[in-house]
Amino acid sequence: MAYKSMKGQLSAEMLLLIVVILAIVAIAATQLISSAKKTSKSIQNGTTSIIQKASNSIKGQAGDVCVNDADCGSGLTCQSGVCK
Repeated sequence: MAYKSMKGQLSAEMLLLIVVILAIVAIAATQLISSAKKTSKSIQNGTTSIIQKASNSIKGQAGDVCVNDADCGSGLTCQSGVCK
């Protein structure tokens, strides 16, 4: 008869186990989010670097044909259709 009166109740040990499992899940989630943020920043920095290098490599050198200053490399300007 005593068994039927305990039906549906959680023991203190079970509650403690649930709390520990939830704490472990929360810690793991925090670590995963932190790792994802670091990886995202690293990828963004790498992408920016690649875009800058590609952009600089297609800029005109002195004597190359250009339409405006944006077509010429660093320190050069477009004068009469030529990078100088």
